[in-house]
Amino acid sequence: MKILFVGDLNEYGRSFQRYRTLIRLGHNITAFSVAPVPRRPGIEKTPFFERLFWKLKLPFDMTSVNEKIKEAAKKENYDIIWIEKGNTIKPSTLRFIKFRLPSAKLISLSEDDMYAPHNHTFYYKWGLRYYDIVFTTKVYNLEELKKIGAQKTKLFLDAYDETLHKPLSLSKEDRSEFGCDVGFIGTFEEDRAQKILYLAQNGIKVTVWGNGWSDWVGKHENLIVKNQPLYGDDFVKAINATKINLCFLRKMNRDEVTSRSVEIPACGGFMLGERTKRHSDFFEEDKEAVFFDSVDELYEKVKRYLSDEAARKQIAEAGRKKCFKSGYSMKIQLDKMIKIIIAQF
Repeated sequence: MKILFVGDLNEYGRSFQRYRTLIRLGHNITAFSVAPVPRRPGIEKTPFFERLFWKLKLPFDMTSVNEKIKEAAKKENYDIIWIEKGNTIKPSTLRFIKFRLPSAKLISLSEDDMYAPHNHTFYYKWGLRYYDIVFTTKVYNLEELKKIGAQKTKLFLDAYDETLHKPLSLSKEDRSEFGCDVGFIGTFEEDRAQKILYLAQNGIKVTVWGNGWSDWVGKHENLIVKNQPLYGDDFVKAINATKINLCFLRKMNRDEVTSRSVEIPACGGFMLGERTKRHSDFFEEDKEAVFFDSVDELYEKVKRYLSDEAARKQIAEAGRKKCFKSGYSMKIQLDKMIKIIIAQF
């Protein structure tokens, strides 16, 4: 298939992973980034005017991607116009695609809760009606997105990149830098921070990587805040070097499952995550992953499995096998999506 791919092409992101996977699947890809490359979120400060336009829900087109899309549509015929999210893609650009390439399949996809106002812009909302299919990982978004303009919605699963998310052989240096009993990798959110603090206050050492944790540095002697994100091999090394990997769900996105939910087991890591129906659909509890509801249950599960290495290894291995067996890889999920797109027309 000849695909025009539009997304964040920085190597830290999952858009880039999907772009790379589509190439591995043998598709002919032309790609434009909606964000400057390279960009290091959490390290480089977002320019003021970019933050201002985002707050107005009319984000500035930092890379002139709208014009690039139009120029590409004038010069080439594409089977699929693949747009990740689409928050900076103007409705006029989508109308131009429909006019210039009437036989092309125009699709949008996101792993975020795009019905939630804080995740979408006016451009996204106004442009929804032009997409032939809007893909989402959120079951509840399937009908919600139709309320704000989507014509057709389809579910795809949170997935792992099989070329990246896998067990690694760790050096002494790796274990020294990333090794810990209990770890969490993710952006700050108050609910998860309080749960982690509860563990620290009850004698559990927890190491935290991610953006937004600067105010929590030195909060407790058992809380080790690295205050920096992890990407690529470092992300995988940290999971491999951690005895218990915590998987918290983002409350403001109404998450029931997240990319971490499959990335951790795919890396061969032991996952202790929040109990939801979707989590239980993905992994059998206490056999392929371990779940909790309350902070008391979280603490009890941490204490139990820190002292049972054999059980941790058995569950981690079963979780990784489940990822294979159930097709949670990005390659399999994207291949299914391509087939869905073709079948619709």
